[in-house]
Amino acid sequence: MNEAVDVPLKPFRNLLAPLRCAWRLLLLLLAVFGGSLLAIFLLPRGPRPGTLGDALLRNWSKLFLRLFGVRVRAFGTPLHDPVMFVANHGSWLDITVLHTQRAAGFVAKAEISRWPLIGWMARRGGTIFHQRGSMHSLGTVMTAMTERLREGRSIAAFPEGGTAPAGTLKVFHARIFQAALDAGAPVQPVALRYLRNGMPWTGAAFRSGENFLHNVFRVMAVPALTAEVHFLEPVAFDPVGGRRKMADTARARIARTLGYDA
Repeated sequence: MNEAVDVPLKPFRNLLAPLRCAWRLLLLLLAVFGGSLLAIFLLPRGPRPGTLGDALLRNWSKLFLRLFGVRVRAFGTPLHDPVMFVANHGSWLDITVLHTQRAAGFVAKAEISRWPLIGWMARRGGTIFHQRGSMHSLGTVMTAMTERLREGRSIAAFPEGGTAPAGTLKVFHARIFQAALDAGAPVQPVALRYLRNGMPWTGAAFRSGENFLHNVFRVMAVPALTAEVHFLEPVAFDPVGGRRKMADTARARIARTLGYDA
């Protein structure tokens, strides 16, 4: 297993961290404001393949991450729309990182829909909101996912059901794969990870007791990061193992790519 490391900043770099945060924050606010104005006209109902809204979401995501000091490196080839992407989840950056490669409607917790501005932008980006612990909400989400795939639009989900501790993978929930089966759409696993100075970095994940804003500013203080996106071999339906087998296969491929224990 490749151990993810959180290398502390050197003392002289710590002195620059507040200035780096202030400069990046100003640029990020400008990017968010400009992106919001464009989204009013180009993302009325979420991104659709081949449209200006689709291009806006991908290019804005690249700009947002660059202002954060994050460069994205992609490996493998994403399937053509429609497809269900299933990825590991370790950071709030994950959605934006994947959006640099392909616009897709993500499933996210319902609390995000109530966040100022971010919730509005998430809705414009095609996010499907789920109230955790509610079976009624889960049924509504599954229906929405299936409909989007049938419309020819891609979706993405984190089958772990939440962020996992750095260097680990939770069990993948199998039910989420049913939407792809009902729509007759392929499922492609995606492995995501963050590196600093060429080494896997734990800092993008939430630390124990850490809130969202603290994590944002801690990541913002880092000079430079690399986000890797690995598009892996699609998962075929197994008539014997069913969706449980699909979930386990997707998880195993992601774990192998990241060097985690399966």
